Amino acid sequence: MRIAFFVNSIETEGPHYSTGLLAMAALNRGHEVVYLTPGDFTLRSDDSLTIHATMLPKTKYKKSEAFHAALLDKALERRTMDVEEIDALMLRNDPSLDQTTRPWAVHAGILFGRLAEQRGVVVLNDPEGLALAQNKLYFQSFPEIVRPTTIISRNVEEIRAFADAHPKGVIVKPLQGSGGKNVFKIGSSKEANLNQIFEAVSLEGYLIAQAYLPAAKDGDIRFFMMNGRPLMRDGQYAALRRVPAKGDLRSNIHAHGTAEAATVTDEIVALAEMVRPKLVEDGMFLVGLDIVGDKILEVNVFSPGGLSNIRDLTTIDFSDTIIEAVEIKISMQSASGGVLANRLLATL
Repeated sequence: MRIAFFVNSIETEGPHYSTGLLAMAALNRGHEVVYLTPGDFTLRSDDSLTIHATMLPKTKYKKSEAFHAALLDKALERRTMDVEEIDALMLRNDPSLDQTTRPWAVHAGILFGRLAEQRGVVVLNDPEGLALAQNKLYFQSFPEIVRPTTIISRNVEEIRAFADAHPKGVIVKPLQGSGGKNVFKIGSSKEANLNQIFEAVSLEGYLIAQAYLPAAKDGDIRFFMMNGRPLMRDGQYAALRRVPAKGDLRSNIHAHGTAEAATVTDEIVALAEMVRPKLVEDGMFLVGLDIVGDKILEVNVFSPGGLSNIRDLTTIDFSDTIIEAVEIKISMQSASGGVLANRLLATL
């Protein structure tokens, strides 16, 4: 099988990114692996969709660092092929990273992912589902009981009033964003630097304000879902606790948060069950839930990270389980003669 991984850029991929771990698992299972970036598609005049792929050597790797070095090798072969020559396309880019500097690239994965699935390629997560999830407004479509109280606005007075209604404080962040960038905690509307905070966050568009959950001081739980159910291997859940750096309210690993082993409670599993129907409906194959207490803060559907941290903490490599699930979907698609809808196939 040939599996393609779509990323923002190869040069910015890190040695411990989850995408690399998945690609390494695919290679180790005997598959061909190619990487694609936003500029690597051509829709030709005969309606064929061509990809200009970076080919990875068919080598097995034990360490992420060795795979990453191979991925960055400038001598890697670039091959032009019809998209129908790949069996699965995993959309693993973060659109928010391109929003400012490369706005043309923001929707490339979804747009060309749609064309690829129309030509029989298994595309994960489903591009139609991802189109619904391009910012944090998507989270508001999940059951209210799993979400913190939230307001989305660019009106400063609305957000001031919301802050005053929540004496424990609120978290303000961009509606479109990731990685913990421009995330602030506001105690009340009387804070001296409030205007500067609003100005910084609103540069990226709408603001989302959520009631602060005191349990967040201890970090959050990144909990993986696959095929609409908790991702498990050898009786263990794919989960980790992300702990903020001292003096920081962000638990993102990219924002200097640290990873610790997580205890998965019945309450966490119950929360995951409440969002399962929506994830299945939208064809969300692989998702990361960020959980604090009895609430979900975010549903990460584009490129949820943390698989390397979980592997280091538990010695369990969940990437192998994920690629095995991709193999099953490819086989299902082939056996059905290509008649299965991609959104259905994505969570079967």
